[in-house]
Amino acid sequence: MTNTYAVVLAAGQGTRMKSDLYKVLHPVCGKPMVEHVVDHIRGIGADKIVTIVGHGAEMVEETLGIHCAYALQEEQLGTAHAVQQAEKELAGLEGVTLVVCGDTPLIKSETMQALIKHHVETKAKATILTAHADDPTGYGRIIRDVEGNVLRNIEHKDATPEEQKVTEINTGTYCFDNRALFDTLKKVKNDNAQGEYYLPDVIGILKEENELISAYVTDDFSETIGINDRVILAEAEKVMRHRIAEKHMRNGVTIIDPSNSYISVDAEIGRDTVIQPGTMIEGKTIIGEKCVIGPNSQIVNSVIGNHTTVHSSVVLDSTLGSSTTVGPFAHIRPDSNLSDNVKIGNFVEVKKSKLGEGSKVSHLSYIGDAEVGTDVNIGCGTITVNYDGKNKYKTTVGNNAFVGCNSNLVAPVTVGNGAYVAAGSTITKDVPENSLAIGRARQENKEGYVTKLNLN
Repeated sequence: MTNTYAVVLAAGQGTRMKSDLYKVLHPVCGKPMVEHVVDHIRGIGADKIVTIVGHGAEMVEETLGIHCAYALQEEQLGTAHAVQQAEKELAGLEGVTLVVCGDTPLIKSETMQALIKHHVETKAKATILTAHADDPTGYGRIIRDVEGNVLRNIEHKDATPEEQKVTEINTGTYCFDNRALFDTLKKVKNDNAQGEYYLPDVIGILKEENELISAYVTDDFSETIGINDRVILAEAEKVMRHRIAEKHMRNGVTIIDPSNSYISVDAEIGRDTVIQPGTMIEGKTIIGEKCVIGPNSQIVNSVIGNHTTVHSSVVLDSTLGSSTTVGPFAHIRPDSNLSDNVKIGNFVEVKKSKLGEGSKVSHLSYIGDAEVGTDVNIGCGTITVNYDGKNKYKTTVGNNAFVGCNSNLVAPVTVGNGAYVAAGSTITKDVPENSLAIGRARQENKEGYVTKLNLN
């Protein structure tokens, strides 16, 4: 088996993005574009990945972590110069090296694998990934002979009128014999208007030395999109969203309106789940089978069991059990854990709390820093008063407890198993099991008071 290496070009700042964030870190479907590229390369089982960093090096390295080795391009002197920075990591090794730009997040692992396979089978020294463009203006053209062999790669501005009619374009992704690549990089000159060292010149030098140059055509032009500005970023987002939605739909998920649903590339969704319009599923979210999510819900880095409904609500970094309902208009904040058969109703906020099986918080309540047992009923307008302005405190509610409407549970406090809290109470002391707690002022009626003061 041929050893496979990869060089990812990620050193450019990307001035056309007009952003403080470096270009390759701009997200597509919730993940930095360069991370998509590296994930696809990892998908082909590359033996080593070297990412060329420059602007924003620390942020790029932090994003990609241990999945890559890194080489610094201190000055941006062209693509050939960038690849040459990987010499310390790769020069002298036997095998095939894939060179891909960090701003091409749509290229698939399958396409990379097919490119490498074609390169090895043709025994070429270099292979260009090409595509056919409806409008090839601005792209380098691939010129072939009558037998289909690659004669040369020529830039648009240098092409003759006849050559400019060619629709097969150079995508900027290449495969090289690794030894030949680094030997030839030393021969590249910078005698051009920009004074830079260009990677396509390696193709020309190898051709002049009578080495075989090949090309592999991908049938999906969208894979080759390089993101240089916010307009193209939006186009790439649209393509990837469609690709992700199609994958889930073919796996048995119903997506009512794919063009109006936003699903992370890392999300997992079970069969017979329905995703309704306006829903955003972000990060490493896992959703079970036969769920209904949406409309207009946001789920981020959360785990949701089977048969659960999240209606017009937000769930962040939390776990929801099976046959649980959330919403409409509920907010499940980070580190919350809702067991099976829990009901969270409209305008309820839950934060860093655990609710046991069968418990209900149906209306207009705040449950924060709490542990609620099984089969508990939390009445409308109940608040766990967890913050004294400096510290957060825990509220504990036992199994089968009942908390009446408009109650304040002032933490730290415990309501025991089977206990009742009367509506309108402010509870500051622990409530024993099977007890009734009433913490409200006694009602007094002042008869004739309004008439006496002429208030009506």
